[in-house]
Amino acid sequence: MTLLITGGAGYIGSHTVLELLSTGHDVLVLDNLSNSSRESLARVAALTGRTPGFVQGDVRDRTLLDRLFTQHDISGVVHFAGLKAVGESVREPLRYYDNNVTGTLTLCQAMMAADVHRLVFSSSATVYGDPASTPISEACPTGQPTNPYGRSKLMVEQILQDLAAADPRWSIALLRYFNPAGAHASGRIGEDPRGTPNNLLPYISQVAVGRLAQVSVFGGDYPTPDGTGIRDYIHVVDLALGHLAALDYLQRHPGLQAWNLGTGTGYSVLDMIHAFEAACGHAIAYTIAPRRAGDIAACWADPGKAARDLGWRAQRGLAQMMADTWRWQSGNPDGYPGD
Repeated sequence: MTLLITGGAGYIGSHTVLELLSTGHDVLVLDNLSNSSRESLARVAALTGRTPGFVQGDVRDRTLLDRLFTQHDISGVVHFAGLKAVGESVREPLRYYDNNVTGTLTLCQAMMAADVHRLVFSSSATVYGDPASTPISEACPTGQPTNPYGRSKLMVEQILQDLAAADPRWSIALLRYFNPAGAHASGRIGEDPRGTPNNLLPYISQVAVGRLAQVSVFGGDYPTPDGTGIRDYIHVVDLALGHLAALDYLQRHPGLQAWNLGTGTGYSVLDMIHAFEAACGHAIAYTIAPRRAGDIAACWADPGKAARDLGWRAQRGLAQMMADTWRWQSGNPDGYPGD
């Protein structure tokens, strides 16, 4: 039996593919390479000694999906494929709804036609909107996300909830990520965004390696201890292992469940910069800029439900996230070759 991993050549996808292969799963990756590289999968193969299947294509291509489900004995899907930059979603909302919502609809239609009903969905803590309090548990209501990216994730969650309610054959995990960070300990795979990074840690690491001049800290006047936004940063390997735990759970439990994947600890932007300075051994230039549209002041997880249900909890702390990110970035200053 094979697992289909949409977006599996990307940052979180490639780390999850590595963990799946390492634990004996057969994997088929579907990725359009819009913000990823085949080199990540070549390195995953070198690290694991096993080569994942790969098809270049778009999750909105129903004909392609039908062919994959016909040609491969697919037992479940981990769905990463989608656009993920908050600021970009504010500028290009239609592109985000088309990619993230239409892509998931097309995938689910193809899964139904192929009689495949196990799905792990890459969701986001943005579905909670601007929370009334923190930490955020799954008992907190999903709110009004403050940007089209978050609204696209919430729309997909609502579609999947309706699907699970209508058809008891479905087993669906909604994994609400907080802020993925870090890289594989080998330094061989990591986050390699196309163009200017949208996420904080790759921006910091590219400043550290000399690709960018300075970090723009968006907002220095939030109601937080140092005035900068606070987020829950989770090591990407811990996040990947959360997907394996969810897949295992779904084999035994039909229906739909949501889990927060975070550490339960919040760090400010300045905390992150100073921690990275400790890891790389030199100062990181930064400047305080105006707040960015769609951002909130503070957000961190209550990860207790994942611990209770899945036996999963984050094991890697801030210092390891920074050390692993620096190992990746310093060893690959221009990212994957050929990008």
